[in-house]
Amino acid sequence: MGARIAIMGTGAVGGYAGAHMAQAGEDVTFIDMWPENVQAMREGGLRITHLRDVPEFVVSDIKALHLTEVQKVSHQKPFDIVFICTKSYDTAWAAMMMRQYLSPGGFMVSLQNCMNEATIAEVVGWGRVLGSIASSITVDLAAPGHVKRASGKGGAAHTVYRVGETHGRITDRLKEVARLLALSDSALVTSNLWGERWSKLVTNAMGNGLCACTGLITRDTLLDDQLRRFGARLGAEAIRVGEALGYVLEEIHHLDPAIIAGAGEGDPEAVAVYDKHRLAEAAKPGGGAHRPSMGQDMVKGRRTEIEFLNGFVVDRGKEVGIATPANAALTRIVQQVERGELQADPKHIKDLRLN
Repeated sequence: MGARIAIMGTGAVGGYAGAHMAQAGEDVTFIDMWPENVQAMREGGLRITHLRDVPEFVVSDIKALHLTEVQKVSHQKPFDIVFICTKSYDTAWAAMMMRQYLSPGGFMVSLQNCMNEATIAEVVGWGRVLGSIASSITVDLAAPGHVKRASGKGGAAHTVYRVGETHGRITDRLKEVARLLALSDSALVTSNLWGERWSKLVTNAMGNGLCACTGLITRDTLLDDQLRRFGARLGAEAIRVGEALGYVLEEIHHLDPAIIAGAGEGDPEAVAVYDKHRLAEAAKPGGGAHRPSMGQDMVKGRRTEIEFLNGFVVDRGKEVGIATPANAALTRIVQQVERGELQADPKHIKDLRLN
């Protein structure tokens, strides 16, 4: 297509995907609100490193704009594809800002956690929105201008990106977005965007908030019996809400959603399968030795996305009449830690005695 591309929010995921696009010769402009990040990209390029298997590389001479400089685009060709890669709470204003720099046939792609397509559609219309899930990508903006991935590539063993139209049809523009994302790792097009979205939401709901309010990395939450099973309880509630909303769920943590739901609801056979699988994941080299995005936000003193994740499960549960006490409790605890009313500690979860 020779599209002009913008990465709105050059954090971990946006920086990782965008750097590979730029490395391949695509016309990419990186936009971010962190001055030091923009300055580092301008002076030294965007550096990408992996824990294993993949050589380090730097994309130099890239186009990087601070948020306050986006108005310069009015004198240039507009963007054909805008990847929205901000935190969920920044989605509305980010979409509003970029709308005026979108070409007549252009569109936006939500490359974010949570479910933000409707928020973007309120700004640009449903016909100009696609969604993309980055599954188990384990990336971190380690320093200004440096994205670090705590693994190698997913490749054939794990499909990282799933891209879908909100109406479920397979289109040429959908295939093009998948091609662009596949420059950084494996990608597929899906006719089940909403099922994929909710499945990723469940995945994040099971672990992100736990790490944020306990201060632990993923592996440590899995090796602790109480925390691991509380994660299953969180997942079970979210799965039941998704089913009630009519979503066709995909695998979650490489498990059938029914296994996670059963484990969270106390079925002994499901608990045995769930425990065996999750403990095996923790035992893998590098398995779970990563702090998920919400845990990273808490460590960095940033606002978390808890109300768009576990809080969202609670809100949607109310709509369909399904109680979500574990997700409600976790949301409250994360907010208290975020405000400094509590210090991160596993006891906040263990004292709940909900599992």
